[in-house]
Amino acid sequence: MYLEHFGLGELPFAITPDTDFVYRAQSHQAAMNVVLLALDSGEGFVKVTGEVGTGKTLLSRRLLASLPDDVVSAYLLNPRLTPCGLLRAIGEELGLARRRGLDEHALYLQLEAELMQLAAAGKRVVLCIDEAQAMSVESLEALRLLSNLETGKRKLIQTVLFGQPELDEHLAHPSNRSLVSRIAFSARLHGLHFDDFSQYLRHRLVVAGWRGPDVFSLGARWLLWHASRGIPRLANILAHKSLMLAFGHGRHRVGLALAWAAVHDEISVASSWGGWLRRWQGAKA
Repeated sequence: MYLEHFGLGELPFAITPDTDFVYRAQSHQAAMNVVLLALDSGEGFVKVTGEVGTGKTLLSRRLLASLPDDVVSAYLLNPRLTPCGLLRAIGEELGLARRRGLDEHALYLQLEAELMQLAAAGKRVVLCIDEAQAMSVESLEALRLLSNLETGKRKLIQTVLFGQPELDEHLAHPSNRSLVSRIAFSARLHGLHFDDFSQYLRHRLVVAGWRGPDVFSLGARWLLWHASRGIPRLANILAHKSLMLAFGHGRHRVGLALAWAAVHDEISVASSWGGWLRRWQGAKA
């Protein structure tokens, strides 16, 4: 592709979340600080929401990598499960032996025993749930009941919910009011501001091996920022196309014309700006 042309060791704008390419934008670092503060304070639930592609999964991976040694972590990527399925998945993440045929009550007892053992060993347990907007009301209630488990001083398990804005609508259901009352800390991820966006593009290129001047002109950066609304995943798609076009034209710099060609090509896939935005807003994070 264009790696040798730009002297890169790897693709700088892949859309797969990769902690090696983490850029600590102000809004993302603020969300990270909120989550860490909530966990340190012993809160049972924390919520992080953001549009598709704003970096929720990457933030969850950053969080898991930053937890201290006295924390046992569990991570669920696909929580579209029944209450029993949810409890089994949490148990598997905590390393519990799989025992078939257990009903919901037995699963609670099994998890409680394991969580008590971890607490006695001085361990905290943090559960991160991605795509939390996909959880059913029944599974959210099972999660709330699990959060009732506590010692005299703290919760046996703390949960961080990562989800799209639909999560807020989901939690507004009357059946979830008990869980909502336990969410003391929340954070919202937004698209990058222009200055952060410019630094984001350069940061990813440098991590990938670029050692020259800015690849994207000021005009190109502004257009890509405007077209992507500062959302990292959309920015990666457009920046990748821009580099491919620059390579095809034998250039090492992306100006406004090449950036527009990349944006126009992406728009053409869905035939319109509105269709393009709806397509990516409806994509899975």
